[in-house]
Amino acid sequence: MFAICVTFRIKTDQMEAFMPLMLENAAASKTLEAGCHRFDVLTDADKPGQVFLYELYIDSAAFDAHCDSAHFKAFTAATADMVAGKDITSWSTVAS
Repeated sequence: MFAICVTFRIKTDQMEAFMPLMLENAAASKTLEAGCHRFDVLTDADKPGQVFLYELYIDSAAFDAHCDSAHFKAFTAATADMVAGKDITSWSTVAS
């Protein structure tokens, strides 16, 4: 398995607009992508403006397909001005 962790830093005044788009992207990823096994969206009340994603794919090719999907491209375009920054790390499963 191939895991992706993303931490978004959302502009303070954009969080309400960002979240529905993020949840729509997550739902589309789980529904439309056979290679997407998990797509969790998390927030922390102590870290306003941060959104953490945990995504699990069958392999890196499935993640590449996710990045090429129409719903991901639409999400990225729609939220570009809302995002102050993001950090992305990838991981390979050793054991589960």
